[in-house]
Order: sequence, then structure tokens, then C-alpha cells
Amino acid sequence: MTRGKKNVLIAVVVIAVILLIFYSGIKGYYNSFVTLDEGVKASWAQVENQLQRRYDLIPNLVETVKGFAAQEKDVFISVTEARSKVAGAKNIPDKIAANNQLTGALSRLLVTVERYPDIKSNQNFIRLQDELAGTENRIAVERRRYNEAVKTYNVKIRTFPANIMAGIFGFAKADFFDVPESAKELPKVKF
Repeated sequence: MTRGKKNVLIAVVVIAVILLIFYSGIKGYYNSFVTLDEGVKASWAQVENQLQRRYDLIPNLVETVKGFAAQEKDVFISVTEARSKVAGAKNIPDKIAANNQLTGALSRLLVTVERYPDIKSNQNFIRLQDELAGTENRIAVERRRYNEAVKTYNVKIRTFPANIMAGIFGFAKADFFDVPESAKELPKVKF
């Protein structure tokens, strides 16, 4: 083998090794992005399961309270409107906003309940309120898990050099499920 052919062979081998390393790196980044993105989607699916559970409980709760507090029409309308917005939300940011509005409407409904002691002693209401409280706890847990998955994903796609690969492959920042300021205020109970 001549010296020229030997140099060409060495160059081809070096280029092949570099390409293999480059391919492995890109493949590793891409696969980690896909894994984290799927983790975010799975976490969001769990949030949606719990939101659907709450959504399904609301009509029963409203009807039970309506029987006792017919004059609180505006509270029932706001709960119903908020529930409709949840049903109509198409993307994650809209679903988050609609569910935050529903959370506020439900807190006003529960303040209404405080005004009517007979409601609180009704067995149907007690059972529904317990189910709703359990569902709210599940939502909080799933919201936390979702936000953790979003954080992990967002950190991965924003750190160097992964941010370059994420941009090339079209992986975008995911939205957190934040609690609105209005939900942080305690509802006021007035008699």
C-alpha cells in the first residue's frame, strides 16, 4: 500500500469516527428531547383526567346547592359559564386559563354554601363536597407533577448546547400550569 492510499484511508477512518460521534450526539439529544416531551404530555394527560373528574362533579354539586339557595343565581351562572369555557378550551394555555376561572367560580359557590347551613347537613352535598375536595387534591398533585416535567423539559431545551439542537428540531418551551392571583385570595364569607 502506498503512502498516499494509506493517508486517504486514515482520513476516511477519522472522518467516519467523527461522523459517528456527531451522529451519536445528535441522536442522544433528540431522543432525550422526545422522552422529556412525552413526559410533559403524559403529565398533562393526568392533569386533564383530574380536571375532567372535577368537571363531571360540578353539575351534581350545583344542582344540590341550587335546591337550597335559589336566590344565588349569579354564582350558578358563573360556575356554568366557567365550566363551558373548560369544555371549549383547545390548547394547554386556554385550558389552564379556563380551569383557573373555574377554580374561582367554585370557590364562590362554596362561599354560598357557607350562607346556608341546611346545605352543609345534606348527605348528597356532603358526599359531593368530599369528592370535590378529593379531586381538588388530586389536581394539585398532578399539577405539581406536570410543572416538574415542564421544568425538566424546559431546562433541557434551554441549556447549551442542547438549545441549539432543540431549535433545529423544533422543540419549543412548554407552559407551566400557574395558579392565578385571584385563586390565592381566601374567599370572604359574609352572613
